[in-house]
This record gives sequence, C-alpha cells and structure tokens, in this order.
Amino acid sequence: MSTPSPSPADVRAGRLASEEYAQRFADATPRFTESQALLEAERCLYCYDAPCATACPTSIDVPSFIKRIADGNLRGSAKAILESNPLGGMCARVCPTENLCEAVCVRNTQEDRPVAIGRLQRHAVDALMESDKPQIFTRAPATGKKVAVVGAGPAGLACAYTLAREGHDVVIFDAKPKAGGLNEYGLASYKTPDDFAQREVRWLLDIGGITIQHNWKLETAAQLESLRKDYAAVFLGLGLATTQALGVVGETLQGVQDAVDFIATLRQTEDLSTLPVGRRVVVIGGGMTAVDAAVQSKLLGAEEVHMVYRRGPESLSASKAEQEWAQTNGVTIHHWLAPVEVLGQSGHVSGITFAHQAMVDGKLAPTGETTTLAADTVLKAIGQKLGNPVLAEAGLTLSGGKIATDAEGTTNLKGVWAGGDCRAGGLDLTVEAVEHGKLAAKAIHAYLKA
Repeated sequence: MSTPSPSPADVRAGRLASEEYAQRFADATPRFTESQALLEAERCLYCYDAPCATACPTSIDVPSFIKRIADGNLRGSAKAILESNPLGGMCARVCPTENLCEAVCVRNTQEDRPVAIGRLQRHAVDALMESDKPQIFTRAPATGKKVAVVGAGPAGLACAYTLAREGHDVVIFDAKPKAGGLNEYGLASYKTPDDFAQREVRWLLDIGGITIQHNWKLETAAQLESLRKDYAAVFLGLGLATTQALGVVGETLQGVQDAVDFIATLRQTEDLSTLPVGRRVVVIGGGMTAVDAAVQSKLLGAEEVHMVYRRGPESLSASKAEQEWAQTNGVTIHHWLAPVEVLGQSGHVSGITFAHQAMVDGKLAPTGETTTLAADTVLKAIGQKLGNPVLAEAGLTLSGGKIATDAEGTTNLKGVWAGGDCRAGGLDLTVEAVEHGKLAAKAIHAYLKA
C-alpha cells in the first residue's frame, strides 16, 4: 500500500480529453432493444403467486407487466408498473433488483440466471415516457382538500402523486432548487443519464393538482405548526440532511469532503471537464454512496481510488453487483480498516491512517497494526442522520433519531404522516421510500374522507 508523498496535493480538473467524459459517464446499463426485450420477457414463467412480486416493496405485479411486454403491449405493461410504483422508471434504474425481485426468480434454480426484471421494467416505462401521451392516469374530481408535503424526494413525490390522483391539491415544500431528492442529487450520473430524474418529475406533475415551493427549509417548530393549521394533512418526507463525522484528527483539512456533496456537485455540473478531482482518492464507507463516489472519482480521471470499510466483506451494505461494478472500474476495496487520523500538508489532506480491525468477543477492536494511504481527496460516506432538532421540538416522537410511525406512516401528531429515509426502520431504498409515500397517501385519503 502507498504512503503519503511529500509532493503537494494533486487536485485538478480536466484530467481527461474532453470527449472522454460523455463516454465514461454514459448509461451504465444500455436499454433493451425491442427484440431483446421480447426474448427476455419470454423467459418468464408467469408464476402464480410469484415470489418476485412479493419481494417487491411496492408489490408490482411482475408476471403481469412482463406478459404484456411479450404480447407487445408496452403501454399496458407500463400501466401495471406505475399503478403500483409511480416512480417505476427510476426504480428500474437504481433498485437493487439482484437483492429483491430477481433474487427470488425461479429461473435462478432452473438456468442460474434470473429474468432481467429491472431492465424489462425500464423498457416498458421508458416507452411510455417517450410516447405522444405519456400520462396514462386521470385525476379524480377535485375534493377541495389541500395537503402539504415536505420534501420532494421519492417518498414525497409518490405521496403527492397518489393524493393528486384522488383529487386532492398538494403543495410540496422542498429545500433544493430542483425536485427529486436523492434521485436528482444523490445518485451516480451513469445510473440516471439524460436528465431522467427531471423527466420523471415532469411526468408526475403532469397529473395536475401539484405545485412545488422550492428553497423552503423546515427550520422551526412554528413552521410545522403553521402547515398543520393551513393544510388538511401534512406528510414529512425530509430525507436525511446531516452526514456522520469521522471524529478523527484532521477531518477539517482541505480536501476532506462528504461523499454526498461530491455526488451532488457532480450531478449538477454540466461540463464535467471543469470538475476537480484528486489523483489519489480515498472513500470511507461501504454503502451505495461510497461506491458511487469511488467509481465516479475514477471516471473523472483519478489514478488511484481506494474504498475502505471497517468491517468484513459480508457486512458491506453495497450489493454484490455494486461491489463488482466498483472493482470493474478500477476501485480497490479494503476491509477491516478504521480511520484514526487524517494527515495533512500545508492545510490540505495528504493521506489517512487506518487501524486494522478484528472481531474480538463479538465486538470490533483494533489489532494494533496501522496502514496509511496517500490521498489528495478523502470522501466520507459513513452514513447520514436526520439531525433536525425541530422535529422533537414540534412534539414528534423519534426512534433512533428518526420519526417513529406506524406501518402507514402515521406519526403521534394528529394529521401528520412521515416516510422515506427520515422514518424509523426500513431499508433506506428508493423503492421503499416510494411505498412509504404511497401507503401514507392512501391513509391520508381515508383520513380526509372520514
């Protein structure tokens, strides 16, 4: 392993020829052609009580939508998908299908290869989105009831869309200048090329009855109380706005950055040749954010990219497919290393020292050995937290720092629901956030009718 170099930090833009950026950040999973989709759809056995549908957090009727693709009915297929998951296009791109629907596909035992459910889902939804009449649903007559949704991420958008279909008016309050939440700001650009996050938002808004107020942050308990007073119901889909700190010496050195901020900046940079990246990048963390940050650093032209995790490979939250993707793109993954000090020269990071870890009596403990990796850039991807004191001040019950709810997202405050990453429990997946928003909307609709 490398050691810190006495040379100054090497962080700069334009490491590649200008034409290379578009090529490197192109769609990581090319779309099926029509013939490819038909052949793949015909592999489906259309199982009764299909395990793939049960494994889907949004309960998409997978055999039904695939059968319609096989029959050449892409519009009907998309309808079956979007009826259960209004963000089915994005979920088809980013959902860890290898751990969910495809993991239980019966073709795994018969052919050792599942039906490519995610890619077929994308094939159908993309065809609808690109058609002359992409909005396949109609809105119910206006009810005159108004609902406030805080957060324009997957949970908030799914909640708003489901409520709008029932005829309610919805105002979404969001802190960012663009809607989409992590779909817009937190995912690798090669997963969502061609501005798909915003195209999906436009499709959702096309149902009618939804307006978005941007650059609005929930900063006081009085704001939440005002929303409860002015609207018939409130849904909180805040996401997780605060990142975890390493808690080690040198963390504030220049060149140490949160991975989510790095990804957000990259997603909003039109000309990637202008985006600086270190020659040697170390990413700390073992989840999907760590993989996205590490791979994109490599794609920007970093020569060395290390992804470092404090536990063993079996504990990584990034899926096996994501880990393989990182390694395929030249990222070196290290296990059993915990950061103990960020090293610097002239105020800028120059390396990071890790303590080797081992399990001792069921607990993680240092072995006494250390390793130092040279780094011009250190990206922290060790998790996020809600970190908003307003919620407790407003009287919301919290569990583990997140909002406690029942299965439908009902909080302890009358007329207030919550879902997505800010809700206690769950998998912190886009598809689960969508289901949270959908179930809460159905509960809110029943509440408004009562």
